[in-house]
Amino acid sequence: MSDLCTISFPATDYPPLTLQPHQNLSEHLTIQNSPVLFGCRTGICGTCLVEVFGEISPPQLDEQEMLETLAPQQPNARLACQLNCTKNIEIRRLEK
Repeated sequence: MSDLCTISFPATDYPPLTLQPHQNLSEHLTIQNSPVLFGCRTGICGTCLVEVFGEISPPQLDEQEMLETLAPQQPNARLACQLNCTKNIEIRRLEK
């Protein structure tokens, strides 16, 4: 069993990425290797709003407040810069 996390981007031409658990996605996802865009990388701009499928920890309070504003009807919405990946996940970009 692998301890690595695979981040895949369904319905895109981007290949999956493999990272160590708990690595910060915003430090590894770029315009060249993912459909996810980043602005502030601190969770306050909402540029990296995505829909996540897979097992992830719940959002912290600050992120939850942003999600309630940016994507109130999207239960799988997250800010990619705030994700703590420990398992394989799929990410789809959400438009604000």
